[in-house]
Amino acid sequence: MLWLLEMADLLVFGGALDENGIRPRTEAGLRGILLAPLLHAGFGHLLANSIPLLVLGWLVIVRGLRDFLWATAVVTILGGLGVWLFGQPATVHLGASGLIFGYLGYLFLRGFWERSVVAVMVALMAGVLYGSALWGVLPGRANVSWEGHLFGFVGGAGAATVHRRPRMGALPAG
Repeated sequence: MLWLLEMADLLVFGGALDENGIRPRTEAGLRGILLAPLLHAGFGHLLANSIPLLVLGWLVIVRGLRDFLWATAVVTILGGLGVWLFGQPATVHLGASGLIFGYLGYLFLRGFWERSVVAVMVALMAGVLYGSALWGVLPGRANVSWEGHLFGFVGGAGAATVHRRPRMGALPAG
C-alpha cells in the first residue's frame, strides 16, 4: 500500500501529498499525525523504511493482531503528538520511521515487562537487527526527523507498558 501511495503521489500529485505530513504546532499539521506514516519523500526514503518496517512489524504481529493494532495506533498517535508538540517550527515530518522506532520500543519493553523466554528472545533479535538504529533518536543528520524517531520509540515503549501482561510466575500485586 505504501508503494502504491508513493507512486500516486509522484505520478499523479507531483509530490504534493508530502505537504500533509506533521507540521509542528499548526492546525493543518494535526491531520499529519495520522497521515505522516503513510507518506514518504520519494522512493529512496520509502525503500529505506520498507525492510525494517516489514521485519519489526512482523515481529510485533506475531504476538497477535490485537497487539499489532494496539502498538500501531499508540505509536502513530503518541509519536505524532510528540512531533507536533516538540518538532522544529516550519518543518514537515513524514515517513514510517516513527512506526519503525515505535515497534522497536514496543518489542524492547515487551521483553522487559513480560520476561518470558519468547518475549526476551524477540527483543534480543530486534536489538541485534536494529539496535544500532537507536542513534537515530539523537539530532545530527539534516532532513532526518530525529523527533519522529524519538517520539515513535517513546510511543512504542508506552504502548508496551500500558498493554503489559503479568510476568510468568509473578505474584499479583496487593
